[in-house]
Amino acid sequence: MVKPKTDRMHVVTIHSRQGGREYTSTLLRNSYREDGKVKKQTLANLSHLPEPLVELIRGFLRGERYLAAGEAFRITRSLPHGHVAAVLGTARSLGLPGLLDRQPSRERDLALALVVARLLKPVSKLATVSLVATTTLGACLGVEGADENELYGAMDWLLARQPRVEAALARRHLAPGALVLYDLSSTYVEGTHCELARFGYSRDHRPDRPQVEFGLLTDAAGCPVAVEAFPGNTADPATVEAQVGKLRDRFGLTDIVLVGDRGMLTSARIERLREAGGVGWVSCLRAPAIRRLVDEGDLQLSWFDERNLAEITSPDFPGERLVVCRNPALAAERARKRDELLATTEAAFERVAAMVSRGRLTTAAAIARRVGRVENTKRMAKHFVLDIGERTFAYQRDDAAIRAEAALDGLYVVRTSVAADRLASAAVVETYKRLSSVERDFRALKGDDLAVRPIFHWKGDRVRAHLFICFLAAYLRWHLEAAWAPLLFRDEEPPARVDPVTPRDRSASALTKEGDKVTADGLRAGSFATLMTELATLTRNRVVPAGLDEAAAFELLAEPTALQARAFALIGVTPGSV
Repeated sequence: MVKPKTDRMHVVTIHSRQGGREYTSTLLRNSYREDGKVKKQTLANLSHLPEPLVELIRGFLRGERYLAAGEAFRITRSLPHGHVAAVLGTARSLGLPGLLDRQPSRERDLALALVVARLLKPVSKLATVSLVATTTLGACLGVEGADENELYGAMDWLLARQPRVEAALARRHLAPGALVLYDLSSTYVEGTHCELARFGYSRDHRPDRPQVEFGLLTDAAGCPVAVEAFPGNTADPATVEAQVGKLRDRFGLTDIVLVGDRGMLTSARIERLREAGGVGWVSCLRAPAIRRLVDEGDLQLSWFDERNLAEITSPDFPGERLVVCRNPALAAERARKRDELLATTEAAFERVAAMVSRGRLTTAAAIARRVGRVENTKRMAKHFVLDIGERTFAYQRDDAAIRAEAALDGLYVVRTSVAADRLASAAVVETYKRLSSVERDFRALKGDDLAVRPIFHWKGDRVRAHLFICFLAAYLRWHLEAAWAPLLFRDEEPPARVDPVTPRDRSASALTKEGDKVTADGLRAGSFATLMTELATLTRNRVVPAGLDEAAAFELLAEPTALQARAFALIGVTPGSV
């Protein structure tokens, strides 16, 4: 090998033709300047070397360094990344950062981190600081080192943008004349300082805690569109007008059809909607109203001897269509529950009678208090005739009342103002049953996946911000679940409902996935939570070659499993690009 004049060496490949034949030479050359001109010096002929070895020499001259066989890499940091990539990638594909604010900012990144973290692991804001640091979420959004004070500030920043975000979601998912589903739930509050916290009817079965109520508006498919907080003692119907105002004034929607349950859209509230105009409704009648229809002859129970659906009208409900349904399976279940409650109540009354006979209860007032405890627990007093006196207590079933209630078992009446040319009878029933999708959203919000409850914030605006963060996380989850349906215990394409009265059948594929825990292509099927756990095992690693310092470190993503790769393909996200 010729002695090089400089250290600027490189490998070149030269192609030449001589005598009709083509020759290839690989040379090691040196470049140098002499008398103001750049000249080349051939140091060695590498043509006889194997191509892989030539590439190693070429790479070394470019600055690449290689480890000897048996040397290893050091992984100095390994962070869960797959679940971050899935949720954050979906948020970006849905345009959520732009909905929060058109201009990038640290506040926007922090707010987005709060929303994504709610799906990764719903914990307190203080614990979210640790979550940002112990996953790739902080690095992906550039918010490493954020503390809890910054996160609280981001909550305030996000709340100020709630009206605009919800209006954008309404433009995306709702249109004039659309079906809008609405329901209300509550969650209990820890502490005593929040101005929204009030004692009221607890859906969490925590009457010992004040609560906050929140209403959820969704589109016809159950996709969340807006959320609003109310004091914990607000009656369900009292929240309806606020939602109608939001749909009209903030979202600019007209001729909408509001779908709500019978506790929400009461007759009094429907009369207010009728007076306001421009709002149709689909709801259901309470049991006393159904009893009046039967007593007044507008509804004949004999109609359902051979059918389970009939449409009627009644002068008590002018301008409305009443679609009457009878579900035998529901009738059997209500009869079973009533029999159990009757038996349980009788056993409790028998214990009270024994206490009276032993002289432990003597006055009528004391006996009545004890009987009242049974009545309040079982709520079956309407089916018993009670005789309470001084040192006496007797009870017996009110068979006539029981028969009257049993006659209506399985019977429900859907009421609507929508004309038949827009919603046929079967479609009216189907529309009302769509409320189950809102209930499903509430289960996700209040369950372990999003953990909206309990609320620990003391300020009303912080409670509203907390609910809005959980709402946006539910919006992301709704789209993720829809995309991941092939991997989850759910229908990819729910079968058409043949009979609107009976429950919708599940598809054969969904039943097979749930039974075998395996998808059609042999992957492990599971719940949303188990899939998120699986994705979290896909890590991003900081690797340092042995013998070198941190300056030589590089990022290396673990190779996705088949299930992880399928999950990312379904949402159109590349984990390495997030």
